[in-house]
Amino acid sequence: MPTKAFLTEDEMPRQWYNLAADLPSPPQPPLGPDGNPVSPDMLAPVFPMNLIEQEVSQERWITIPEGILEILWRWRPSPLHRAYALEKALGTPAKIYYKNESVSPPGSHKPNTAVAQAWYNKEFGIKNIVTETGAGQWGSALAFACSLLGLHCKVYMVRISFDQKPFRKIMMQTWGATCIASPSNQTQAGRSILDQMPDTPGSLGIAISEAVEEAVTDKSGETRYALGSVLNHVMLHQTIIGLEAKKQLQKMGEKKVDIVIGCAGGGSNFAGLSFPFVNDKINGANIEIIPVEPFSCPTMTKGPFIYDHGDTAKMTPLLPMHSLGHDFIPPPIHAGGLRYHGMAPLVSQAIIEGLLTPRAMHQLECYQAAVLFARTEGIICAPETSHAIAATIQEANKAKEEGKEKVILFNMSGHGLMDMAGYQSYFAGQLVDYELPEHEMGDALKAVENLPKPKIVKTGKW
Repeated sequence: MPTKAFLTEDEMPRQWYNLAADLPSPPQPPLGPDGNPVSPDMLAPVFPMNLIEQEVSQERWITIPEGILEILWRWRPSPLHRAYALEKALGTPAKIYYKNESVSPPGSHKPNTAVAQAWYNKEFGIKNIVTETGAGQWGSALAFACSLLGLHCKVYMVRISFDQKPFRKIMMQTWGATCIASPSNQTQAGRSILDQMPDTPGSLGIAISEAVEEAVTDKSGETRYALGSVLNHVMLHQTIIGLEAKKQLQKMGEKKVDIVIGCAGGGSNFAGLSFPFVNDKINGANIEIIPVEPFSCPTMTKGPFIYDHGDTAKMTPLLPMHSLGHDFIPPPIHAGGLRYHGMAPLVSQAIIEGLLTPRAMHQLECYQAAVLFARTEGIICAPETSHAIAATIQEANKAKEEGKEKVILFNMSGHGLMDMAGYQSYFAGQLVDYELPEHEMGDALKAVENLPKPKIVKTGKW
């Protein structure tokens, strides 16, 4: 029985897939402070124009430059695994497959866009890239990419993760990046937050504010900001995951997939795996596609669809997305990459359209799933990835109850070898489940009450 499917470098996709070209109800435009749509020129101080062109593109397929492919070939195509041992442990008739993105040098899916963004910045003449990171996966991926391409990288890391995950910081330093705990005293946004909340655990929204501020205030014009999730061009770069997976499933003899699953914080690894399958669903395929998030930060399952800022200091444009409010400070769970107040506009619009069925999971069930996965398949997954595994186990058990042989595909978005403190806390019985109270969400959403409201636009086909 084949346990893995590989592709050669020649079989790797040569184009990224852009879901924006096929959504039946396209996302509404980002807005500026005046409530009017943001023009590409307004984004120029933040991103290089070659990436802005991808951000607003309506082209279905965008060619991957050879310079990017030459770096991606160091670990791509990533393998597709059949989880025979997990299937046996569950006693399920379901066939479980996972795309193993943990094989990249930084250990996650993040380099797929980090390499692309660093390459486009260098092509544009940029010398410094500044960013934020939650659990540290994005920061280490961008540090890795910048190291290979000769760019300087600076990372503002959410303070709770900075403290919980010291080895992520060391990974960034090894690749030549500077890593700063956020909020910091190095930016006006950081100083303002520290004055109000000196003991804050930080948030991705705060770290984004600091990184964007540093980029736009560099008078030399040689610095730009890079984002690891949420934006259209980031989703685009990650679709290489799903495009590879479709070819590999064919090699494994699968004619169709029943369920596609990925954890979702800002949306990038989920979109990377799922968007090529969303296209299939738009064109008539019967597929359930599930983005999974924590109950403690229920952006998709409880957050309203609104226009909101991507950062706490309101330096970013207003994006149409499911959000808990830009002032939201999520609880310091170990799945730091899922602790973001907003969801990618493309993912949000696909939810509105009914193409996706989001699900929230509790922390303890996720760690239980992660341990079972480690003791069957052997891989110790990241806390974020455990949410996808937990949902996969739910679906496999459902298939067992129904007596149906379903094909389930999930994204093994990263390993957890830098996240062992979370496992230590789990085994010591120190972790608890936490479901965000309605009043806390209501308090956070007060900050968006006077912002423009997006229209709820959908075809009603799904």
